[in-house]
Amino acid sequence: MKASLIQKYNVPGPRYTSYPTVPYWEEEKFNLEKWKHEVQQTFKATNNSEGISLYIHLPFCESLCTFCGCNKRITKRHEVEEPYISALLQEWKMYCKLFANRPIIKEIHLGGGTPTFFSSKNLSSLINAIFEMADLASDYEFSFEGHPNNTTKEHLQTLFDLGFRRVSFGVQDYSVKVQEAIHRVQPFHNVAKVTFWAKEIGYTSIGHDLIFGLPFQTLEDVKDTILKTKSLLPDRISFYSYAHVPWIKGNGQRGFHDEDLPKDEEKRALYEEGKKLLLENGYHEIGMDHFALVSDSMFTSFKNKTLHRNFMGYTASKTDLMIGLGVSSISDSWSSFAQNEKTLEAYYARIESKELPVFRGHHLSEEDLIIRKHILNLMCHFETSWTTAETYFEEINDVLEHVKEMEQDDLIYLNDTSLQVTEKGKAFVRNICMAFDLRLMRKVPDTELFSMTI
Repeated sequence: MKASLIQKYNVPGPRYTSYPTVPYWEEEKFNLEKWKHEVQQTFKATNNSEGISLYIHLPFCESLCTFCGCNKRITKRHEVEEPYISALLQEWKMYCKLFANRPIIKEIHLGGGTPTFFSSKNLSSLINAIFEMADLASDYEFSFEGHPNNTTKEHLQTLFDLGFRRVSFGVQDYSVKVQEAIHRVQPFHNVAKVTFWAKEIGYTSIGHDLIFGLPFQTLEDVKDTILKTKSLLPDRISFYSYAHVPWIKGNGQRGFHDEDLPKDEEKRALYEEGKKLLLENGYHEIGMDHFALVSDSMFTSFKNKTLHRNFMGYTASKTDLMIGLGVSSISDSWSSFAQNEKTLEAYYARIESKELPVFRGHHLSEEDLIIRKHILNLMCHFETSWTTAETYFEEINDVLEHVKEMEQDDLIYLNDTSLQVTEKGKAFVRNICMAFDLRLMRKVPDTELFSMTI
């Protein structure tokens, strides 16, 4: 890839797990009662046809990984598990009271933090209690994130017996120097062990999460990590850029110096080499920074144009209603977003007061809903069009003018009614989405909010 392209397009930009992105939410206009009403309306319109999704945030970790930008609480005290599960279930009951009938669950994702911080017994209690108040869709899909150092065979078997078939293991990189810098030391043996256990038990979609751009990471490190990963043959691989945002995440991302990070051309070379090796070894690009074997459900969804993206990341199907349970979780009614309290103390206080623990949100305008569709199309399908009333917006000509230079750089194919991302352009899909982001276009932030796009 030309260095000039990297220099031109390597700017701060959102990752687009939502539109509008959180910094552009109109929090002052958010109304909790209106949020509840929109949850009820979306549930009524979609529960019987597509069901709902649940994202459950499990925030506890035994040690701090200095690359991590997630909401977490560091502790070795496992007595925190049961009170937190109790609070989650109280929140779930509050939502169930809003629903007109029993919810049909299509998706569950356990994220963190470290979901496998929790004992198998407590995870089983949590999921079974959720099931007591719901029915399951015939084609449900449950997934969780596992830490290779503490995921046990019992964890895997327990969650499998509860219906989980997708698991993602955080690998990052196998270099000891890199692992020590990010405080995430886990030998290849640990990753191999949990991967083989998952295959033996019967998981149908095993993912490994890799990161490029980590401190001290070299081209040889990336090659070694990809080749070791290939030997385990996970079904899916996420290979994404380290998001260095210490001004937001504080000390959690200051375990090394800025000069220790690969930058610009050096960093992009890590991605290009990793992507080349993945493609050579049977993996197909299915979305921004995501790759899958043809046998994986994510690849099928990508080919069928049913791949979706939300606060859970990429999912194999779409539901209009996603309920986020737990501290900092974000819920999505399609027409509104709502985020829970970001500290455990505030979350527990709201639950004890028998209130939904929402502290901010955003009600999407008609324009927001249209732009959201375009950004989802680009992120999930690498193309979008504006041929209908539901996809046309007044500023489309401004957007087309804005992307002319991207067309000249061979990042997109463009005509009067559609845009398609080229193979070269896939590396710049965040930049292409930014061209459609009317809120960003109207108000460029005057402070650092986002990680670099490359």
